[in-house]
Amino acid sequence: MGSLKKYLLWPSVLILLILIEFGIFGTFSSRFLNISNLLYSIGDFLYIAIAALPMTLIIASGAIDISIGAIMGLGSILTGLVWVKTGNIQLAFFAGLAGGAVSGFINGSLILMTQVNSLVITLGSSFLFSGLALTLSGLAGSTGFEGIGGFPDSFVNIANGEVLGLPNPVIILLGLIILFYFILHHTKFGRYLFLIGMSPEGARYSGIPTARVVVITYVISGIIAAFAGIMLASYFTSARSDLGADAPLTVITCTVLGGASIYGGTGSIIGTTLASLLIGYLKYGLQMIKITSHQTNVFLGIVLIVSISGRYFWEQISSRHKNKMALKHEELL
Repeated sequence: MGSLKKYLLWPSVLILLILIEFGIFGTFSSRFLNISNLLYSIGDFLYIAIAALPMTLIIASGAIDISIGAIMGLGSILTGLVWVKTGNIQLAFFAGLAGGAVSGFINGSLILMTQVNSLVITLGSSFLFSGLALTLSGLAGSTGFEGIGGFPDSFVNIANGEVLGLPNPVIILLGLIILFYFILHHTKFGRYLFLIGMSPEGARYSGIPTARVVVITYVISGIIAAFAGIMLASYFTSARSDLGADAPLTVITCTVLGGASIYGGTGSIIGTTLASLLIGYLKYGLQMIKITSHQTNVFLGIVLIVSISGRYFWEQISSRHKNKMALKHEELL
């Protein structure tokens, strides 16, 4: 029962913060609380929410992936390029995902071979992937950050359509939440990630195939990042190399705010999902009250700092409370 309370406590705080957020923005604009607006606005931050799910896996293992935004742009451009060259949107879709898988494999392999911190490796690879995306966009006849358009309606409707009155982004997000919740919290692979995050050396000596787990985790992250980029291309009806360029800060904020420790060993898909909604609706609300995107980034930076320091103090207070309760229990005995 104690572990269950611990598991539910922080998500409960996030739910409370979301309700407070709704109350604040609802006083500024009644349109904010419109159910239809809330559902369809998920399309605006879908790429953040779905990219935060594999980031939870990576951070739980004690690593990080700064290149996730660049992979979004690369996945988007590969989809657009293959579409322009072949006219086959299914092939283009899977080409984009394949590009993400290869990018993730490169990240994981370089981290293992060099033993350099994942922050440094993925920061460097982000320049590689973003430069490659910009170069490939020229092969499709676009220059600079000009987009590749002309996608068929079937592709555009992926991020803009609906099923039984429910927007497709909501359905996509729910499906991925269930998938990643199962992976992280109900599989041996997920347990391996937590163990690696707590003690890489201990995990290795206990027989866990740490190298394989790390590479697979980054491949998963690359595929989902590319998928997020493809969803952006579908949503905006245009593939561009800079799609997702602003994603890493927000994605990491959502993951840490959701309960993952930057030192590894902890992470929650439910927490990450709630934090994604909190941050997504924060951006939506700020835009609704005419706050510019540059000013919004200031708020996000503050939230990241507060979330990291807040989680630290939260854990310190919880630890002291547990110690006091343990002492009282011993005194009673």
